[in-house]
Parts: sequence; structure tokens; C-alpha cells
Amino acid sequence: MASFRDAIGDFSWICLKNFDITNFCSQRSTVDTINVFFACVLYLPMLVCIIRRNPTSGNHRKSRIFLLVSICCAIISIAFYTNGLWNLIAKKTDESKHLNWVACIVKGFIWTSLTASLLVQRHQWIKILNSVWWACSFVLVSALNIEILYKEHAIEILDIVQWLVHFFLLFCAFQNHGYFVNQSVPENLSEPLLAQNVETKNTGLGHASFLSKLTFSWVNPLLSLGYSKTLALEDIPSLLSEDEADTNYKSFMQAWESLARERTMDNTKNLVLWSVVRTRFKENILIGFYGLLRTIAVTVSPLILYSFVSYSRSTGTDIKHGLSIVAFLSFAKLVESLSQRHWFFDSRRSGLKIRSALMVAVYSKQLKLSSSARRRHSAGEIVNYIAVDAYRLGEFPWWFHVTWTSALQLVLSVVILFGVVGLGALPGLVPLLICGLLNVPFAKILQNCQAQFMIAQDERLRSTSEILNSMKIIKLQSWEEKFKNLVETLRAKEFKWLAKTQIMKATNSFLYWMSPTVISSVVFLGCALFKSAPLNAETIFTVLATLRNLGEPAKMIPEALSIMIQVKVSFDRLNSVLLDEELNSEGDRKNIKGGSFNAVEIQDGNFIWNHESVSPTLRDVSLEIKRGQKIAVCGPVGTGKSSLLYAVLGEIPKISGTVDVSGTIAYVAQTAWIQSGTVRDNILFGKPMDKTRYENAIKVCALDKDIKDFSHGDLTEIGQRGINMSGGQKQRIQLARAVYNDADIYLLDDPFSAVDAHTASILFNECVMTALRDKTVILVTHQVEFLSEVDTILVMEGGKITQSGNYENLLTAGTAFEQLVNAHKETITELEQNNENKKGSENESKAHTELSQGYLSKNQSEGEISTKGQLGVQLTQEEERETDDVGWKPLWDYVSFSRGFFMMFLVFLAQCAFMALQTASTFWLALAIDIPKLSSATLIGVYSLIAFSSAAFVYLRSFFTAHLGLKASTAFFTSFTSAIFNAPMMFFDSTPIGRILTRASSDLSILDFDIPYSITFVAISFEIVVTICIMVSITWQVFIVAIPAMVLSKYAQGYYQASARELIRLNGTTKAPVMNFAAETSLGVVTVRAFNMVDRFLKNYLKLVDTDATLFFHSNVTMEWLVLRIEVLQNLTVITAALLLVVVPQGYVSPGLVGLSLSYAFSLTGAQIFLTRWYCTLLNYIISVERIKQFIRIPAEPPAIVEDNRPPPSWPSKGRIDLQALEIRYRPNAPLVLKGITCTFKEGSRVGVVGRTGSGKTTLISALFRLVEPARGDILIDGINICSMGLKDLRMKLSIIPQEPTLFKGSIRTNLDPLGLYSDVDIWKALEKCQLKKIVSHLPNLLDSSVSDEGGNWSLGQRQLFCLGRVLLKRNRILVLDEATASIDSATDAILQRIIRQEFADCTVITVAHRVPTVIDSDMVLVLSHGKLVEYDEPSKLLGTNSSFSKLVTEYWSSCRKNSSSNISSHQN
Repeated sequence: MASFRDAIGDFSWICLKNFDITNFCSQRSTVDTINVFFACVLYLPMLVCIIRRNPTSGNHRKSRIFLLVSICCAIISIAFYTNGLWNLIAKKTDESKHLNWVACIVKGFIWTSLTASLLVQRHQWIKILNSVWWACSFVLVSALNIEILYKEHAIEILDIVQWLVHFFLLFCAFQNHGYFVNQSVPENLSEPLLAQNVETKNTGLGHASFLSKLTFSWVNPLLSLGYSKTLALEDIPSLLSEDEADTNYKSFMQAWESLARERTMDNTKNLVLWSVVRTRFKENILIGFYGLLRTIAVTVSPLILYSFVSYSRSTGTDIKHGLSIVAFLSFAKLVESLSQRHWFFDSRRSGLKIRSALMVAVYSKQLKLSSSARRRHSAGEIVNYIAVDAYRLGEFPWWFHVTWTSALQLVLSVVILFGVVGLGALPGLVPLLICGLLNVPFAKILQNCQAQFMIAQDERLRSTSEILNSMKIIKLQSWEEKFKNLVETLRAKEFKWLAKTQIMKATNSFLYWMSPTVISSVVFLGCALFKSAPLNAETIFTVLATLRNLGEPAKMIPEALSIMIQVKVSFDRLNSVLLDEELNSEGDRKNIKGGSFNAVEIQDGNFIWNHESVSPTLRDVSLEIKRGQKIAVCGPVGTGKSSLLYAVLGEIPKISGTVDVSGTIAYVAQTAWIQSGTVRDNILFGKPMDKTRYENAIKVCALDKDIKDFSHGDLTEIGQRGINMSGGQKQRIQLARAVYNDADIYLLDDPFSAVDAHTASILFNECVMTALRDKTVILVTHQVEFLSEVDTILVMEGGKITQSGNYENLLTAGTAFEQLVNAHKETITELEQNNENKKGSENESKAHTELSQGYLSKNQSEGEISTKGQLGVQLTQEEERETDDVGWKPLWDYVSFSRGFFMMFLVFLAQCAFMALQTASTFWLALAIDIPKLSSATLIGVYSLIAFSSAAFVYLRSFFTAHLGLKASTAFFTSFTSAIFNAPMMFFDSTPIGRILTRASSDLSILDFDIPYSITFVAISFEIVVTICIMVSITWQVFIVAIPAMVLSKYAQGYYQASARELIRLNGTTKAPVMNFAAETSLGVVTVRAFNMVDRFLKNYLKLVDTDATLFFHSNVTMEWLVLRIEVLQNLTVITAALLLVVVPQGYVSPGLVGLSLSYAFSLTGAQIFLTRWYCTLLNYIISVERIKQFIRIPAEPPAIVEDNRPPPSWPSKGRIDLQALEIRYRPNAPLVLKGITCTFKEGSRVGVVGRTGSGKTTLISALFRLVEPARGDILIDGINICSMGLKDLRMKLSIIPQEPTLFKGSIRTNLDPLGLYSDVDIWKALEKCQLKKIVSHLPNLLDSSVSDEGGNWSLGQRQLFCLGRVLLKRNRILVLDEATASIDSATDAILQRIIRQEFADCTVITVAHRVPTVIDSDMVLVLSHGKLVEYDEPSKLLGTNSSFSKLVTEYWSSCRKNSSSNISSHQN
């Protein structure tokens, strides 16, 4: 029993009364007390649960190891209880022996409690508590047993048994959290549990208690959910109303309007800044208070260190004095932690409110900008204001408070320095001022580099956006290399400034680390010279701690000032856009509320687009349009037809006159504007569903057949800008949108240009004349055949209405209108001559029948979308994102992709050398001050030498990091750009441009700036290991707390990271829709305003902003949740180290080592937080690597050049095209679009391709250019299979004028000749042939005249003429015209067709057209239907039979003849 008794030890009052930490008795008592505390913490909540009768939850099945360990614990507890009872019954007289039974009962209670803890784990919190208890108990017992072995060289058997069981308890703790255990769970068990908490609810902040707010515990449910499953968007709680964009936008606008009223002409103050100040001032006062508390708590830490070292040096001091210092330290650390966490969280929350308000303000402003203001602020710039400036101002509150708190901390630290060393600190001010002044030019240079970088980045992103929007024409023309080089050139400019910035940062980091060394050396020297303070432990380590406090603000102030300069630039940019000219809807268009007889009335109107222009765009416009009238506007290209509609809409600035509009407006733009979303969403356009009206709108717009053929009907997703729709489908969808809107006045801007003649006839008769019979319609059109049906025709020429009247009157008047009709008459005459081959009577009898049946058989197409997407799969998919923990693979990818392993090795080597030298310098001070007869010069000299050496390694670390980052940026950008330019066209059809742009902007910026330095900061983890080693070497007992604290910190980090990772990934997918929606609205702002949908679009945008904001909000709060808990754990280590230094016998540790231990201990919390924050940030940043690599892995289209199969330079010398059993499908397993087409286009022939909208005409052209590869069959050009050669070799030899004309921002010269291959003489000749020479020659800069974004300063017809100019320059043997003249009038079309016939007489010309006259004179006509070749023959032969082509011609001829022939004959008479 003696052996057993020795193993038990004495749990006696004597141990507690005469407490000595070095005594085994005291140590055993401490361990038992801690275990009893844990047992009580376990039992009390369990008792509460039993009283409340809470139902149990969780899976109670125990693994065998848990049962085995619980049996062992039970056996040990029985042994202790038995021994305790034996001692009690024996009635020992000795007091210490008598109390031995108490020790046995206590230990028995502890082991019983451990048994219970293994068996009762019903809740997650119990599991966590048990794991902490078991881990702590293992560490404490291990430390005690190791000390016993070290000192006694022996250990009792019972101690070994208990130690072994504690080891198994530690193993169980790991098993509790998924380690050493198979985690596979049957789906049928896990799914119902995961599905219980899906619905979105308000964030817990709204109803949280004070304590919950203080500790951020209100976010626990989200973290718990994220730990148990992969978070989805619907799992994230919504924001409080005070954080929502709508609330903050309204308060911002209220302040803005108030300031705007007070503003005078001389007052140039920034209204955005002062509006933000007014709305966010009060909450920032509280944030400032938090910042003040934190600054004071940080700056007093050197004084606490001074007190500790003084206490350790003095003899006979009461322990209470030491404990009071520990208590003050604990209080200071508590205040520092809580105040800093709430400062960071509240400042970012305030920034979120500012960001949301400004994002909405910019979006709202773009809905009101005038036409001239919209030219000053392009769609790309609007997106930049939102994505860059508003986001930067979201960080403004945090940086503002960092600036002044850093300055205050600097001042207070200098005051403390003077307080400790007196005049000795005076010399230290000199290097402090020098280093501070050196920071100013560094900051200016850095700020300039960053400003230049941002300018270069803006330029690259603008070009990238334009290129992505025009990728189809770039691929058709084989300009990928040219535009890729352009992007790479712009990136090279950007990279130059990036490299300068990174190298400057490396130099700055050297300055940052060198300055404390210089200052401390000078201060020590000052102390030695002035003898103002002795160079003892108190002075030295207090000075070092104070200088550490000085280092942070010295580094942060220049950076903060740099950020504040950027913030000022952003404030100015936003101020300029928010103050810019708005559309004066009241002045330019007045809605008459009363029952006016006229729907539209313009009196003496003069309008101008550009105020710098010499002459107005529209002159002397006077017109009255009565309710219910049908008005047609016609005239040559560029005469102001569309501008007249803009004048009615109030979109064009008015110089003089009045515009009155009575009633609501529906507008159909010339260039179809389609939103991303479903077909139904685009037609309803925010209106409630009325089934009858909806079906009628679809029917009259000839969409019913298309919708039936779509894979998802009217719920089919439309790609960005309607990219996966044919031109005709887009036009009909927006026409259906207008019809469904049921407005009073309809403004239709050439809606029939993108559809075939038959469909145009249906749209005019069924939609305009029937469905809109009671409505006022103003129709801009080039289709002369419809003009006889309207009430009034307006003929425009040179910006004036030159003629006005009905059809008969205008024909009699002659001039401009007669020219248009004559051009059309020639077409009809030609048609009549061709139709004489058929029996006249048969044609007459069938004409009406064909028209009536044509409606039923119209659009027998498979539909573009249903062929481009696999059945049941939408074309535009949800954005892909990684899920779960991908570990360090993305970081490995980051380093391996750039081949930066050697550089990474050098970074870590430099960091190790730096830490070794830093530690050596402080150890030298701690040990050297106790060496007698050591001179001050030697002390300071050796310290300075070692410390200076460490600063050199810091520079090397930063330098290598910068080069690692630059290598990675180059590698990723090059691969990403190549992948995008080499991607097949299908990728761009199904991927919203915003997804590509976010990777090219924000994700790439993270690679450029953030990831390299995050890696460096994570390398600082060595510092924590070194710090703990130093503390343990001085007081080893710190190890008992430090290790559990580190383990728990790692667990908390893993617990947090599960949710944080998904929050960041989700945030990556919610930012792009905000930008997409803003860019999309900018392109369709005229339509939005015309339909009076501004409020609805603003509401939709508010939802998108809030969705993005809630993820940002919860990302921030979860980070603060983690940091607070890690701070608490590390503060426990610090306080334990301080407490141990107080309770150890005085003289046990030298003052120098006390100072060393505490100086490192005080930096431990900061270092751990720094590491945690940057480690988590790095894991979040690494997601950008995942996202960019997703696009780098895009399957590439075939190579541009195949060296072994290059065609001869003269190829194609003839231009013969053979299609052999050609089959095309857009995706594997998707339906065929072209079905076994076999035919030959002879060299030099003109081939017309006709068919209903969506019959496969455009797909045939895509196959010819290999935008889509054949599924089966071949295409031969001059006997060579085009699939065997490179894409560049093929596309450079083919010319095309595409359906949608595309111009790029730049000049007329660069648009006609992007590759710079032709002389000015050639360009002028091409302009003359395409009817543009007259217009261009009158421009002041001639060929260098500007072309705005997407050619917005040129009409659609003029843009198509520019595209014709391109092919006239190239003069290839094969020319494709894909609806090339759809947007120009008949007269200009006739001229151009004549030019094409002359210029391309020896070439093979393939014409896809809706206008029958365009193909009627072709050598051959190919008719497509349902993707099949129906007919292929000479037009004269097809017209002589009952062919599909003859039916198309009959339809066109009948409608023309019906509308025109009688009027022409009467005019001839």
C-alpha cells in the first residue's frame, strides 16, 4: 500500500497552504484541481439538460476504443475508491495520512468523471469540452511524469498505467474530431440531417445578447453548419435591414441632395466624401473609441514588461505585487483583444454600408445619365467605378482609423521611450525622423507606381472586355494573334509597374526592419553617453518592446497614406460621375396626362448628339402624330431615322423646340438588347404573367414554333447579350416584349432587318397592323413594300424630314422617296420577269394560299438554342466552383506552374536565417548584461552587428518573394490569355463575359499582389515556434499551456476554415453577377428608360448587391470570431508565462532572461494572430488560383497552323467548295443541326443560301470557318480538306461580312485594317466603294477619326458598310455575306450588290440573305430546312417548278406586289 500511497501523493492542505510550483505535491494538487474543474464544467450543463428533459441528439454508437478506455478508467477509479475507503476505515492518527483518503476519493471522482465523459457525448459542445479536457490532462500528467523521471530517475507502476490511459484519452480526443477514423457516412443517414437547415434567415446579430455580440458567438450556427456540410448560397443568413443596400443608399442620397442644395458654384468640395461623412459619422465615433482603447492597451505593454523585470530584480517583494502586475497584464490583453476585434469588424461593416450605397448610387446614376455623359462614362468605366472605386471606398473607414491610431501609437511610444531612458532617447529621434522621412518618398514612389499600374490595368481590362464581346468576328477574321498581342502589350505596360511596385515593397520591408535596429542601437548609445538610464534588463527590453510598438505604425502610416491617396482619387472619380449631366426627361419629353388628341407632337425641334458638332443632328423637326396612327420613317443610311425615335424618347439633347408625348412607350431597338435570363423573363420584362396576352404576343411575333423547339421551351436560358440566339430570334423576342407590354405608343427601329421576307411580312401584318391596330406606331424601316399600308410616311435626308404624306402623295411628289421606291421597283420587275416562267394564273391563285399557309409553316426550324445545348441542359451553366478542402494543391500549383520551387526554397532559407539572427541578437543582450566588466560599446556593437545582418536577410526574403510572385503572375497570365484566345467559340457562347473578366481582373490582381506576400507572412510561422522555444527554455512549465493552446488554435482554425473557404468561393460567384448586371444595363439603358423599368432594375440590382454583401459580411465576422478565440488562447500562454515568473522563487530566473521571455511572450499573441490571419487569407486567396486554372484547362480549338499540312500560298486559286455528307452538332450527343449536306459551290460562282430563320444557314457558315467542327463528313476547298489544315491558314483565306457588324474602339484606319497591311490609298478606295468616302472625308481627322466603344458613334448601317470595306481590302477568292445588308435601305443595297458583283466577279460569293432580290441573281441557290438540303439549283430552274425556293419568292413577290404594284402603276400613269 505504501507504493500505492506514494503514487497517489498528498492532496493535503499543507500543499495548498505552502504552495510551491517546484514541489511535486503542489504540482499533483494543481493537476487534480484542474481535472475537478473540468469535471464540474461537464456535469453542470448535463444536469441542466436532464432537468429540462432536452431530447438527446446525435449518433450514440461508440467505437471499441472508447469502450475499452472507459473500462480502464472505471477500473482505476474503483482502485482509488477502494484505497480511500481502506484508509478511512483504518483510522490513521497522522493528519496527513488521515487526509490521504480525501486524495483517493478525489482521484476516484476524476477517473469516474473521465469514464462518464467517454460514454456521454450527446452534443457537439460536449465532444469539444471532452477533447479539450483529455488533451489538457494528458499534457499535464506527461509534464509531471517527465519531471519526476528527470529528477528522481524512477516512477511508480500506477503512474505509468495512468499515463498510458491518458495517452488513449488523447487518441479518443483526436477520434472525436475525425482523425484516425473512417468518416464515410451513408447518404441516407446524412442527407436528411443536412437538409434541415436550408432556408435563409436573418443573421443572428439582430437578436444576439450583449455577451454574444462581445464574443461574436452569434455566428456560431453558421460555423457549425459549415463544419457539418458544404455551405450553399441559401445557407447564408441575410443582412440586417440597417446593413442592406437600399437603406444605406437612401440615407446617402438624402445627405447628397441636402449637400447639393447647399453647394454653390465656387464650392468645390467633394459631395461624395461629405455625404459619406454625414451618414457614417456617428458609428465611426464608436469605432474610433475602440481604436483608442486598443492603442492605449498596446502602448502600455512595455511598461508592464518594465514592472515585471523590476519585480524579478528586487528582493523581499511581496508576491501580491507580482500577482497585481499579472492581473493588470490580463486586463490590458483583454481590452486589447476585444477593442481591436470590434474595431476591425465595425470598421469593415461601416465600409460595407459605404460600398453598397456607392455601388447603388453609381448604378442608379447610369440609369439617368444623358447621352453625352454616357459617352464620357462607357459601360466598362461604369463597371470600374463599381468594381474598383466603390470596393476601395469600402476599405476607407478601416484605413482611416489605422492612420490616426498609428500616429497616436507612434507619439505615445516616443513618450514612453523618454519616460524610461530620459535624454538617452533623444539621439534615437534622429534615426526615427530619418527613417520616417525616408518613408515619404518611398510612399510617393509606391503610390505613383500603383496609380500607373491601375491606369494600365484599366486600359487592359477595357480592351479585354471589348475583345471578349467581339470574339466571334475576331475568330472569323483570324485576328486572335493580333488582339492577343495587343492584350499582352498592355499587360507588359502593367507588368512594368507591377515589378517596380514589388521591388519597392521589398526595399520598404528592409527599411522597416532596419529602423528598429538602428534606433535601438542609437538609444542604447545615448543611454551610455548621457548616463540617463543604466543598460540593465529593465532598460534594454523595455526599449526593445517600445521600438516594436513603434515599428508597426512606422510601417502602416506610409501604406495608410498611400491608400488614402487612392481613396481620394476614387472619391473624385465617383464625384465626377455622380455630378455629371442627367437626362432631362422633363425638359426633353413631357408626358401629357390629359386626353390629348395627339400621341406625339414635336414643334420646331432641333436636336444634337455632340454639342461640339457644327450642325445639329436633327433640324427643324415638326410633326404631329395622332392616336392610333401608323407612321413609317424611311431614308438612306445615316440620315437621322433612329435619332428621330431618340428625340421622342427624350434621349437626344434638345437645342430648341418642344416634344410632347401622351401615353406609355414601348421601344424596339435596332440592335436587339436581350438580357441574360430565360426567354419568358425577356418577354414579360417584369410584368405579371397574363397567359392570354403572353401567348398572343408570342404568336404575333412568330415565336411559337421556336419556343416549342427550344430544349426548355420559354424557360430556356439565353446567353449573355443573346449570344446563343440567331439575329431573327433576338429581334422577335424584343418585339414580343414590346407587344406584351401593352403600351400606348410603339417605337420600332427597323425590326424586320434581321428576319426573312416571309417572317417580316407576318410580323408587319400580324403584329404591327393587327395586334397593334389601336396603338400609335412609329416604324423605322428600309422595307419599302410595307409603306403603302401605313397612314403617314416620313422621308428623312440629312437630318431633316424632307417629305411627309401617304404613299400615293409621296410618289407624286417624287425626289428622295421616289429613288427608294424605284430601287424597290427594279427588284419587283426582276421578280415579275423571273416569275413569268411559271403559270401566271397558278401563281395568282396560289399567292394568297401560300401566304395563309406560310404562317402555319413558318419557322420550321430546330432553333438555335436547342441545337447548341444538349437536351435538358441549359447553355449557360451555374459557375463552377471547387468544394470542400482542396488542401495545399492550389498553392503547389501556384509554385509549380511558375517553376518557382528554388525561389520558394530561398524565401524560406532567408526567413530561417533572419529568425536565427534576430533570436541571437536578443539572447546576446539577455546574457551579456550579466557578464561582469563587459563594456557598453561591446554590448551595443555585437547586438548591432547581429541585428543589421538579420535585416539584410529580410531584404533577401522580400526580394525573392517579389520575384516568385512576378514569375507566377507571368506564367498564369500567359497561360490564361492563351487559353482564352484558343478556346472554341462554344465556350464564349455558354460563358458570361463577367466570369472571364473577374478572373482577368480581381483574381489576377490577387495573384499579382496578395499571394506572394501572404506566402512570406505565413513563413513567419517560424517566429511562433522560436518564441515558444525561448519561453520554454526559461520556464519549461509554459509548455503545459502553450501546447494545448496551439492544438486548440489549430482546431479552431480548421473549424473556421471549413465555412470561410466556402464563403470566399461563394463570394467569387456573387461578385460577377453584380458587374454583369451593371454592364448589361448600361448597354440597354435606353430600352430600360423607354419601358419605364428603372425602378424594377434598381430593385434587382439591390438584391444582387445584398447577396454579394452578405457573404463579405459573414466572411469578416467569421474571421474576427476566429482571431478573438486564438487571441484568448495565446493570451493564456502569455499570462501563464508571466505568472510562472512571479511564483518561481526570486533569483531562480535572471532579470535578463525574464525580460527576454516576456518580450517574446508579449509578441506571441500578435505573431499568432498575424500568422492565423494571413494563413486563412492565403487559403482564401489561393481560391483565385483555382478559378484561373479552371479556365486555363479549357479544351482548345484546333491549332492555328499545322506545319505538316499547310496549304500552298496561292490556295485557294479557284474557290471551289465541296460539301460531302456534312453533319454538324454543337455538343456531343446533341441533336444534329446540319444533316448530311452534300453539294458543290463551283469556282467563281455566286451561291445564295436561303431558308427560314433558324434553318441552319448561320451554322453552315460556322462550319465553313470551322467555328464548329464537323461531326461527320468533309468540306473541301480546291480539293483540300479544310479540317486537315490550321485554323489561321483557313480563315485568313476566307472573307466574311457577319450578321452583326462589329467595330472596335480606335480609329477608322485600325478598324478597316487591324493588321496594318494596306496603304491609305487602298483604304480610301475601299471607303469609296462601300459608300463611306463622302462621310469620312468630311471628318476633321479623316482616317484617324475616332470610333467609340463597339462603334456606338456610327449607325448600324454604317457599321455594316465598314465591314464591307474590310473585305474589299482583303479581296480573297471566297467571300461570305451573312445577312450583310440587312440594316441598309434597298437603294444602298442595290448599289452594294453591284459593287460586290464587280469587285468579286472571279470569286466564289456565298450570300446568306432574307431579302430575295439579294440572292435572285445568284448562279445557284441552296435552300435549307430543318438542317437538311432541300434544293440546290439555278434560280431560274427552281422558279420554274413548284419548289421551296419558288414559294419563298412567291411570298416575297406577293407581299411586294400586293403592297406596291398598284401604286407603282398609278404613279407611271
